[in-house]
Amino acid sequence: MTDYSEEQRNELEALESIYPDSFTVLSENPTCFTITVTSEAGENDETVQTTLKFTYRQNYPDETPLYEIVSQDNLEDNDVTDILKLLEQQVEENLGMECFHGTPVTIENFLSWKAKFDTELLEIKRKKMKEEEQAGKNKLSGKQLFEMDHNLDTSDIQFLEEAGNSVEVDESLFQEMDDLELEDEDDDPDYNPVDLESD
Repeated sequence: MTDYSEEQRNELEALESIYPDSFTVLSENPTCFTITVTSEAGENDETVQTTLKFTYRQNYPDETPLYEIVSQDNLEDNDVTDILKLLEQQVEENLGMECFHGTPVTIENFLSWKAKFDTELLEIKRKKMKEEEQAGKNKLSGKQLFEMDHNLDTSDIQFLEEAGNSVEVDESLFQEMDDLELEDEDDDPDYNPVDLESD
């Protein structure tokens, strides 16, 4: 069974958010409201304005709403007739549907949307980076390289494994500690010894 009153309340909330300054609820049972529509200034800074009044019948949206023009400024009679014809046409075309209806958001459809969005965003970033790289404008940082190619974080390990895990170090490249000229700890004013036994 359709909960018409809930559908009507939901539509009122949507209308109020769309027309915050020109929407007025007159009553909730039956649902009745006005929307004031004002044109932008035309010749001689004149505006056209009309206030439309809608009253939902008990089984709206399965029944047409009642509607009328309750006030108007700077409208000619043929304009009023055209507006009423347009309203009648829209009401008939949308019979059985709320005027403002969207897809309900659930965790599942949000996560599905987010995954698609993230994929599209990543693809856009990759294209931009590729274009900048080809234009010679951008040299990638280490972080950017690792983000683009996740194999880089294991490439050193693969290199060592391929070499048989035998890395030779030529110790002759290193000097004896006695040959190094190190400053005496007492001579360094910024020296702050750490008590290693306190850990």
